[in-house]
Amino acid sequence: MIQDFIDTFLSQAWDEMIDGGKRFYAEIKALRGVWATGRTLEECRANLLSALEGWLIFRLRNQLPVPQ
Repeated sequence: MIQDFIDTFLSQAWDEMIDGGKRFYAEIKALRGVWATGRTLEECRANLLSALEGWLIFRLRNQLPVPQ
């Protein structure tokens, strides 16, 4: 169930190169505040996964709504 949530929202992520092509930026627009950067696309995506996991844990611990 949780993995399905993560997979669903990671598939909605978009990324772009920033800082003149030196870094990557990615975000999940449907989840306010879930974004990340990295020197490579792989690092950026790993950071985005970590941000998404942290966002989900915070929402669950504080009994805040989580999109279905």
